[in-house]
Amino acid sequence: MDRRSSAQDVHRCDLCETAIVHSYCDFCHVNLCKPCILDHILDEYDKHKIVPFQKRRSTPIHSKCETHPDRNCEFQCEDCNNMFVCSSCMASKQHKGHNFLEVTEVYKAKKDDIKKDTKELENHISPTYEEIAFDIENQLASLDGGYDKLTTTMSKQGEQWHREIDIVVNKMKTEISKIKVKHKELLQKHLNEIKQIQSLIKETLHALRKVEESTEVSSTIEYNSKIREFSKPPPKVMVTMPTFIPKPIDCEKLYVLFGQITPLSTVTEENVLSLNQPNTSVKELLDEPELVTKLQTGHKNLRNVTCVNEDMIWTSGMSTDIECFNIKGTTLHTILTKSGSCPRDLAVDSDGNLLYSDSETRTVNKVKNGHTEELIRLQGWAPFNLCVTSTGDLLVTMYSEDLTQSKVVRYSGSTEKQTIQFDDKGNPLYSGNSYRKYITENRNHDIYVADFKAGAIVMVNQRGKLRWRYIGHPSVTKNKSFNPYGITTDSQSRILTADFNNHCIHILDHNGQFLRYIDNCDLEYPTGLCVDNNDNLFVCEFSRGNVKKFKYFK
Repeated sequence: MDRRSSAQDVHRCDLCETAIVHSYCDFCHVNLCKPCILDHILDEYDKHKIVPFQKRRSTPIHSKCETHPDRNCEFQCEDCNNMFVCSSCMASKQHKGHNFLEVTEVYKAKKDDIKKDTKELENHISPTYEEIAFDIENQLASLDGGYDKLTTTMSKQGEQWHREIDIVVNKMKTEISKIKVKHKELLQKHLNEIKQIQSLIKETLHALRKVEESTEVSSTIEYNSKIREFSKPPPKVMVTMPTFIPKPIDCEKLYVLFGQITPLSTVTEENVLSLNQPNTSVKELLDEPELVTKLQTGHKNLRNVTCVNEDMIWTSGMSTDIECFNIKGTTLHTILTKSGSCPRDLAVDSDGNLLYSDSETRTVNKVKNGHTEELIRLQGWAPFNLCVTSTGDLLVTMYSEDLTQSKVVRYSGSTEKQTIQFDDKGNPLYSGNSYRKYITENRNHDIYVADFKAGAIVMVNQRGKLRWRYIGHPSVTKNKSFNPYGITTDSQSRILTADFNNHCIHILDHNGQFLRYIDNCDLEYPTGLCVDNNDNLFVCEFSRGNVKKFKYFK
């Protein structure tokens, strides 16, 4: 084992290899304890640079002058393309009257630029490329499924065409059958007429033979010839068979009639990095948010609200009723949960259908045209809060049956696409319990979870990488514990979360920095939140059963 390092990785002196490091020689790159510093510099070498260990590798190492090898280049000549020069070069005729920069100052300025660039790369540029790569990976992952849907649609169209062709063929066969019956009737009628005449001919022949053999005078004399009558047979009936004349198949026209495949559309959308530049399109916050309207829902212990559009919201509390109201407070629809238990959360999908989670049945359900159908059923986990993303995916927070774990799962329809549960070090992102964890997504696809029990807002990017946690804002008046309830984001990627215990709303920027409170308009125990397309904020009041609509932008 290396004696210079302990189990806790404490840095040791490189000379004695036992004492804890105190200083560092920036020229020799050697760790030094206090006693060994003197030994190190006793070699009378004048280039040693002893600095505190924490500031190691901070001393710039000057290059040697090519013209005067015994001197360091401590300056740059601006008139000679910033070439490095020493003090002797500065006094030479070659650089007479030139402007010079101190290398140390340039070095410090560049170091500052490097720090800024490093920070910018780590905090903005690299995460942006991660998001772009993740988005492309998602597109690739869903590629097969998308093309499978296309071919399935084509197959269904082909099956429909087969059915329609079968209908046409069967219809024509029916017509042929009717024509055949009529054809047969005509021939049969004509045959009956001929056979009737044949019968009369036989009777006449029989009578003639009797007369011919008879010697009676009277019967012979009374005989009238019927040859003329039988010599004119009835008209011959000629019935022509019907024919089927198939029309030639025009393959090109058939291809057009069958459907159309739109060409592959490639749109190049420029990825613009903000680089911490001011956003000129930012909507300013009102100094005092305004109460626009108040809706009395009649719910006891109102918890959830979600917007269908600017004029319609769904609400639910701790009952089996899920009610839809217009902005005037009129009840438009009432849905009852199938299980008879209260819904944990509500959401509206991209088609305008209501979604609700049910922890009792461990399902997420969809209400479409008044009918409830099961969308997702979990095993070993129970769903809690919901968020429909801008891409149409569904984010679900859930907890394990033993109440020790929580996670976020992304679904496309009923298919699980992503699980978010741990940070890069393997630590849980969310507290393991059955307390509510409302969830939302901003326009950059960042994901925010309001962890009520942990007293924190947890932000991860689209790939599930932890970016920051917000644990409340110090305030003299807001002195109760921060336990965030509902959470939502607006068009500016600002985060709004309900502070249940302190009767207010926190507004944060996308980096988790506190901006202001909404604590006027007599808010009491705020719970669920949502924002409509015009950035109007809807807030549930738990005990009162009200939904309050606020305007907070100028």
